[in-house]
Amino acid sequence: MVPESVKKIGKKVVDYPEHGVEVISVKDWSSSFRTNPLPHIKSYILGLFPILNWITRYNIGWLSGDIVAGLTVGIVLVPQGMSYAQIATLPPEYGLYSSFFGVLLYCIFATSKDVSIGPVAVMSLTVGNVIKHVQERHPGEFDGPTIATGLAFICGFIVLGIGLLRIGWIVEFIPMPAVSGFMTGSAISIAAGQVPGLMGIAGFDTRAATYQVIINTLKGLPRTKLDAAWGLTGLVSLYIIRYVCTWCSKRWPRRARLFFFLSAMRNAFIIVVFTIAAWLYCRTRRDSNGNYPIRILKDVPAGFKHIHSPRISSSLVSAMAPELPVATIILLLEHIAISKSFGRLNGYKINPNQELIAIGVTNTVGSCFGAYPATGSFSRSALKSKSGVRTPLAGIFTAMVVIVALYGLTQAFFWIPNAALSAIIIHAVADLVASPDQVFRYWRVSPLEFFIWLAAVLITIFSSIEHGIYTSIAASVALLLIRLAHPRGQFLGKVSLESDSGDEKDKREIFVPIKQNNINNPHIKVSPPAPGILIYRFEESYLYPNCSIVNSALVDYVKENMRRGKDIGAVKLRDRPWNDNSPRRNSAQEQAINEKKPWLHAIILDFSTVSHIDTTAIQSLIDARSEIERWTDYPVEFHFATILSPWIRRALVAGGFGYGNTHSKVPREVAAVVPYRGGRLPDDSSVEPVSDVESGDSKADIGIAEKDVELRRWEPVMPDVTPFFHIDLTSAARAAESGLNRLSKLDMVKPVLSAD
Repeated sequence: MVPESVKKIGKKVVDYPEHGVEVISVKDWSSSFRTNPLPHIKSYILGLFPILNWITRYNIGWLSGDIVAGLTVGIVLVPQGMSYAQIATLPPEYGLYSSFFGVLLYCIFATSKDVSIGPVAVMSLTVGNVIKHVQERHPGEFDGPTIATGLAFICGFIVLGIGLLRIGWIVEFIPMPAVSGFMTGSAISIAAGQVPGLMGIAGFDTRAATYQVIINTLKGLPRTKLDAAWGLTGLVSLYIIRYVCTWCSKRWPRRARLFFFLSAMRNAFIIVVFTIAAWLYCRTRRDSNGNYPIRILKDVPAGFKHIHSPRISSSLVSAMAPELPVATIILLLEHIAISKSFGRLNGYKINPNQELIAIGVTNTVGSCFGAYPATGSFSRSALKSKSGVRTPLAGIFTAMVVIVALYGLTQAFFWIPNAALSAIIIHAVADLVASPDQVFRYWRVSPLEFFIWLAAVLITIFSSIEHGIYTSIAASVALLLIRLAHPRGQFLGKVSLESDSGDEKDKREIFVPIKQNNINNPHIKVSPPAPGILIYRFEESYLYPNCSIVNSALVDYVKENMRRGKDIGAVKLRDRPWNDNSPRRNSAQEQAINEKKPWLHAIILDFSTVSHIDTTAIQSLIDARSEIERWTDYPVEFHFATILSPWIRRALVAGGFGYGNTHSKVPREVAAVVPYRGGRLPDDSSVEPVSDVESGDSKADIGIAEKDVELRRWEPVMPDVTPFFHIDLTSAARAAESGLNRLSKLDMVKPVLSAD
């Protein structure tokens, strides 16, 4: 035990307040952590494997839905995987490797039943850019698959660490318009890069800036080859099948599910038809150099021919380092955005940290089997959801389709036209482009975020996807900081409301901004508070970036609208501050204007939107009070309404607010505390017995009730020791007006305030 003398000395050293206001303590805060850690550790470990929560309840009804959805997605995933490998400048089998391990491992760690992990267009484009970047700086040292699998391992390990440390909340700093912006720009870039392959045009770099690719493609149109017959026909056929199936679904709604599956199979159908057509046309037209009239896929090795651990070296890591941030951002951002979207649409909640663990494990393990970075696919996830998937186990059946294709169909893949794969890519990425109504919604909701979306699109097209992502993220964070640093506080007035029936009981008062354009009906009369009372509402947390703005708003408003307590003309020049630009003597007109203004009695601060406050903000509020009281030349009451957190109350008390003497004499507001039963009725007027027995109950029931009397104690809502803290804005206004009325009746507003 610490001696009382030592405690007294310690309190004197730190200037411990003696006002006696009880506030929350660090001990109260730390008590929440003094619990048995074993349940938390167990919950954390079990949370790493969400499959344990539902696999024991698996049933035949779920199995049928998972089989249908899994097989449907698998049929789409096989051609898409090989197509996206082309975007990544990798052999097609690497797309199948990524497809297999993505859907296979995800079901163990997933908290989303709809998401399908595998190769995606934007990530494939990024992988291709990373391969190009590394090979330009280390020519001939690393091949494409080595770079791609190394990238998958490193990015997967980073994302896995973020998930295990439970810091996935950092993804929330990237808003929807920024994601949509670079996704739209990336989709346009991917489509532009695939058009030359669709048309059989060659002779320029299709990985250059998008606008350059478009220009070079237009210049190369005279060099179009026979590949265009396969590519354009395939692209048009994909859209025809899609729109015909959609029209038929509306025309015959009873068969909508049949037409949905026919539409879902369009990629596989086009690949099969055009592969057969290419085989019939090319098998007898091979020239002396072994070339065919159109570009075809050719050899695709069967099975897993590239199983080995990722070849990670210091030189490879240093070469990839500049590209790692953007690759990691795309890996986690696209997946979280998709999983959240489908969770919201289908009525369940995903765990972002667990989803990061899922894609981290998928990429880390998959890199050992030749897989390049994989993440959630929007198109395949939508297909999976509409196919009636019931659990993440559907990924197992998708993996079966991929493994069958990898071991049994690779000889047929030889004749797949590259132009047909380009058509599938263009058709798939078109869904990533934001629709006009979505873009218009951005404009209506927040014009600034619309410009962020537009900047992301334009920079991605005219520069690169990396610059588009960095620009959109930086602009979004800057907008967040600007909004935090420039809050839109408002001075409030009152509006009296009553029921149309004229019932006196339905009358009430609400507080709204005094500016007429801040309420729905501009013709409604907003009455300012009583003269001498100001009501100010914060619209952000009160923190160091914005506290000076709030300080200036309060002080400037007081100096402009409230009476100055001291005649500055009577103050000698040598006694004035150096920055006081007031005239030497006030004119009669200025004195008359000042005397018409009301004496300031109280300032009410509405803290209903303030969730945090810091030391700088408290000091700023102290400075504002000091500056206001220098202007009025007497103390001013500061009332606080709707304090959300006990830590905010503690901070205000530490700043000298909330306690002290007040001029208001309103009756205390009391409320019933937790009732208790039995025992002797305490000798206290604030305690009353309450019986639950109705007048018509039987005598037996009454007898039982008399033995079980409920005692209800009434206590004040807010402690008497802090009369300037109020439960709501109405109570704060009533207290301030009470003090003002009391002083007005005494006709001693300024003298009384000065005396106190």
